[in-house]
Formats: sequence, C-alpha cells, structure tokens
Amino acid sequence: MRIVIAEDSVLLRDGLSRLLEAEGHDVTGYPTADELVAALGTGTAGDDLPDVVVTDVRMPPSHTDEGLRAAVHLRSLHRRLPILVLSQYVEQRYAAELFAGDVRGLGYVLKDRVADVEEFLDALQRVATGGTVIDPEVVAQILARTRSTGLEALTPREREVLGLMAEGRSNTAIADRLVVGLPAVEKHVTSILTKLGLPPDADDHRRVLAVLRWLEHGPTAAQPGPVVTPPGGVGTGRPTNGARA
Repeated sequence: MRIVIAEDSVLLRDGLSRLLEAEGHDVTGYPTADELVAALGTGTAGDDLPDVVVTDVRMPPSHTDEGLRAAVHLRSLHRRLPILVLSQYVEQRYAAELFAGDVRGLGYVLKDRVADVEEFLDALQRVATGGTVIDPEVVAQILARTRSTGLEALTPREREVLGLMAEGRSNTAIADRLVVGLPAVEKHVTSILTKLGLPPDADDHRRVLAVLRWLEHGPTAAQPGPVVTPPGGVGTGRPTNGARA
C-alpha cells in the first residue's frame, strides 16, 4: 500500500515509517498538517492519492486540532480517501464532523494502542479497504461527557450494548459477547434507539452513523478543544474491535 503519515514527532513518524516499510508498504511522511494538505489538495487526482492517510490530531503551529481539521478538509475534497486518525486525544467537535457523513474508510484510534503492532496493522488494513475502525475508548470518552441527550436514561446494560454497537458489532455478535440471547439484545437495541430519539435500523453501517450523529448534536458538540482521556468509560476492546462498515 501507499501510506502517508502526518506526525510532528520525528521519533513516532520514523518509527511508524520503518514499521510499515518492513511490512512492504511505500511510506511518505509529513511533519505538519499544512504539508499534508498541500500534498493531497485539490490538484491531486484520484490515481495519485495514497491508499490510506495516518494523521495525528495535535500538530504545529498551535498543537490543538490541525491534524483532525486537515482530515476533515481532505475528506471534503476526496470523499473516499481512507484516513486513520492516530492520537492521544479525543477532539470532539471535529471528530464528530469527520464521522458525520460516509464513515467508510475512516478510523480513530489512540496512540497507546500502537503498542500492539498486529492490532494497529489490522486497523490500518481495515480502514484502507473501506472499513470503519473507532477505538471503543474514543467513543467511551465522548459518551462520558454527554449529558441530557437520553444517555442518562440508559440502564447499565444498555450502555454496555451501546458501546458494542459503536464498535460496529451486529446483534448476534453482541449476544455472543454478553452471553445472552439474541432477542434480549434486540430488545436492548430498540430501547436504546428509542431513548436517544433515533429510529431503529438493522444495518450496522447506519447504526454507527446513528451513534455518531447523536454525539455530534449533543450539548458538548459545539465546545472546541481536545478532551483529555480519563480512564474507564463505556465500552472496552481494541482497535480491531472498532466499528466496521
């Protein structure tokens, strides 16, 4: 694959490049979001685009949300450009904007997950081939900050099911994970969507969109700035368990 990395940390950028090159991929790195956008901007034809872009969130000059804003911009220019956001932080406003449309070929994982190389490579491959990978911890931290949107009405079991839904699991997979019957899961899903004001939908892809659309319109969605991750929250798992379209 042709992979582009946008990361201002020289050590991490070079480390990822060496890792991916050792796997046989062609890697190009950029230290700033501006250089990433300049390289893949409006003049870039589809055939010249990489197979996947990996970008950090906090990058020069302000080290706030440049990388994520660049991802949003690039997806507006190239709707099918696969992008994997790799960061220590959850930046709610632009994360919601990034996932508000077609979520195929999109991912958001946290840097501390990179310690397991195989899982990171699997997440990267899934995004590059049109899948959706959302680290459960990313979803959990956003959910934990959301108030007065129906979330407070969910039971502990419904919160657990919602976390698994956000990972892209089917009802059958959720039943297997929780060791309960499929009818019980279907009942929980219906209750969750009703309490959140979202219409039931059996399609996994639209289930992910529904969760992210709800997050986008939550009371904290308009507040800029990164959210530093607290431990815990709803949902557990690893990047390969992320939401997949």
